[in-house]
Amino acid sequence: MTDLGGFHDTVARIDLSAGDVQYEGIDDEDARKYIGARGLGVKYVFDQGPEVDPLGEDNLLAFMNGPLTGTQTTMSGRIAICTKSPLTGTVTDSHHGGWSGARLKWAGFDGLLFEGKADEPVYAVVEDGDVELRDASHLWGEGVHATRDQLESEVDGSYGKNLSVMAVGQAGENEVKYACIINEDDRASGRGGTGCVMGSKNLKAVVVKGKTEMPKPEDPETFKKGHKQAMQVIQESDVTAPNEGGLSLYGTNVLMNVTEEMDGLPAKNGQYSSTAAMSDAEGDDEGERLIDSENVSGENVRENILVDEPTCHSCPVACKKEVEVQAMHKGEEMNVRTESYEYESAWALGPNSGHHDRDRIAVMLERCNDLGMDTIDTGNTIAMAMEMIEEGKLDMDDSIEWGDSEEMIDLIERIGHRETDLADHLAEGPDHMAEAFDAHENSLAVKGQSMAAYDPRCMKGMAIGYATSNRGACHLRGYTPAAEILGIPEKVDPYDPEGKGELCATFQDMHAISDSFDICKFNAFAEGIEEYVLQYGGMTGLDVSEEDLMQAGERIYNLERYYNNLVGFDGADDDLPDRFVEGNENAMPAQGASEGELAELDQLKAEYYEVRGWVDGVVPDEKLDELGIDVGPGTGVSVGDSGAAAPSDD
Repeated sequence: MTDLGGFHDTVARIDLSAGDVQYEGIDDEDARKYIGARGLGVKYVFDQGPEVDPLGEDNLLAFMNGPLTGTQTTMSGRIAICTKSPLTGTVTDSHHGGWSGARLKWAGFDGLLFEGKADEPVYAVVEDGDVELRDASHLWGEGVHATRDQLESEVDGSYGKNLSVMAVGQAGENEVKYACIINEDDRASGRGGTGCVMGSKNLKAVVVKGKTEMPKPEDPETFKKGHKQAMQVIQESDVTAPNEGGLSLYGTNVLMNVTEEMDGLPAKNGQYSSTAAMSDAEGDDEGERLIDSENVSGENVRENILVDEPTCHSCPVACKKEVEVQAMHKGEEMNVRTESYEYESAWALGPNSGHHDRDRIAVMLERCNDLGMDTIDTGNTIAMAMEMIEEGKLDMDDSIEWGDSEEMIDLIERIGHRETDLADHLAEGPDHMAEAFDAHENSLAVKGQSMAAYDPRCMKGMAIGYATSNRGACHLRGYTPAAEILGIPEKVDPYDPEGKGELCATFQDMHAISDSFDICKFNAFAEGIEEYVLQYGGMTGLDVSEEDLMQAGERIYNLERYYNNLVGFDGADDDLPDRFVEGNENAMPAQGASEGELAELDQLKAEYYEVRGWVDGVVPDEKLDELGIDVGPGTGVSVGDSGAAAPSDD
C-alpha cells in the first residue's frame, strides 16, 4: 500500500476469462522506485512474466496513469498502456493524450490490469471506484467512431464533459500486429500493437466516466513553485508558447519543412534523405519537383485545411490540428474531418510512400483511426511492399505502386480486415514481410517496429536511439532531435556521432520520468529536471533530488531492457536498417545537404553501452544491483565478462 500524494492506491485487476474484478493497492516500494504510469505499468508486466505469449491469456494489458496525471500540472492528460508487444516481442508502452487518463484518476483509479480473454466481446465501464463488464457483441465488427457514438448513447455521460472511450476497431479485432487503441477524437496509443492485444482479449472498449476532481498536492508550496516555473518556461519557449510557438501553431508537423531542409526526411522507403533528393534523382529534365514535402507540412495544413485546434487536459499548447477535406476517391467525393494530422503520420503515409497528396493523406489518417491502426507502421509497411513489388519480390493478385495514394486508401481498409493475401501479409508487420519474402534489406524496422520520420544517416542521436529503443524503432524513447534540430537544451551537430551515446541515454531516462508521471513529452521542449523535481515532490510529498529522479528514469529504462534480455534480446538486436549503416553492402548514403552520410553504428553502440554500463546490450548483474532492480533471476552477465551470456531460463 502507498500513501504518496497523487495516488488513490487503487488498481483494478480484471480477469476477463472469469468475468471477475478485484481491487488492490500499490506496493509502496514500487511506487517510489518506478514513479507510476510507464514505470509501474512495466513492473506489472514484468511481474506477469517475460515468457508469456503476447496474444495469450496470460499477457497483461495495463492501463496506467501517474501521480501527476489529472492534476493541475501542465500537460498532465496522458495515460500509459503497457503490455508485451505482439509486433516486437518486447515489453512496450504506448501513450495517448486527451482526457481519459485524467478521468481514470478522477474515477478513483491509478490503473486497470486486464488479463485472460472474455468468451464473448465485452467492454468495461469505469466510474466512482467501480469497474463493470458489459456485453459488446453488438459492437464487434464496428469501427472506432461508430463504437464511440454507440457507447455515448449507452452510458449516461457526454463527451467533452465527463466521458472518455478507449476502443479498438476492426484491426484490433483481426489482430493486425500494429493495431492500436484510439481514445476519444482520434488520439492513439499507436505503437507496439496494444490494440492487437486488446482485440485478442475480446475487449472492445474501456469507457471512463469521471467528473473533475484534481488531486491535491501533499506539499502545496513546493508544487505551486514548480507549476509556476513550468508555466513560465512553457510560455517563453519558441516551440511551446501558446498561439505563438511552432508546436502550438502547426502541431508536430512544424518539423516537416525543417527536416526536409536539412535533407533529413527519409523519402521513398528511405532510399532518399529528402523529397528534393528524390525529385533530383527521378524527376524530369525541366527541374520540376516530382514530390515536395511542403505540400503536407504544418504550414500548408494550417493555411488550407485546418478547422479546429482541440487540446488535452491542462494543456495551453493545443498542438492537435483537426482538418477537413473533400477528396475524390475513384470517382466519389469523400468528405473527411479528422484529428491527428501529425508529422510522423503524414510522412509515413506520404513522402515515404512516394507522394505528397495532402488531402488523401487526411482520408488515410481517418481510415487508420477508425480501423484502429498505427499510422507509422501502416505507412512504412506499405512503402516496403511498394519497393518489394517494384523489385519483383511480391507477386499477388492485388498490388500497389509507388505514390498511388488512391489505391493506398483501399489497401489500408483491406489490411484492417485482412481481406487479401497481400493485406494479410502486411497486417503481420515488417519483420514477417522480411522473413516470408527474403526482403530484409527492404525493411525500415528495428526489433520489428518501423522507424519514424527522422533519417538516422543525418541525425546520429536518432540512429542510436532507434537501435537501442526498448520497444523497437521509436523517436519518442529518446527524442534527440530536440537537440539536433531545435537546439534544446542546447544545439549539437546532428552529423557528429561523438557524444551521441550519452545524449541518447540522457533523453531516454528523462522521457522515462515524464512517461511515468504521466505528462506530455512536449513539456521537455521547455521544462527540465528542476521543474520535474518540484512538481513531483510537491504532489507526492517526497523529498527527492534531481539525482534521485534521474536514477528512477535510469531504473525504469534498465528494467525494460532487463525484461527484453530475459526474452532473448541482446546487442545483436540493437541494429538499424541496412541502407542506413556505414559499411553495409546495402547502404544508401544520404544526399543533398547530408550527402554521403551514413550511421556509424558500431561507434555509436560502443559509446552508448559504456555510458549505460551494459555488456553487448545486456544489463549486467552489477547494474541491476546498483539500481535496486531485485526481481527475476538476473542475466548471468557481469561487467567483467567479454560478451553476453544467454539469459537464464530460471
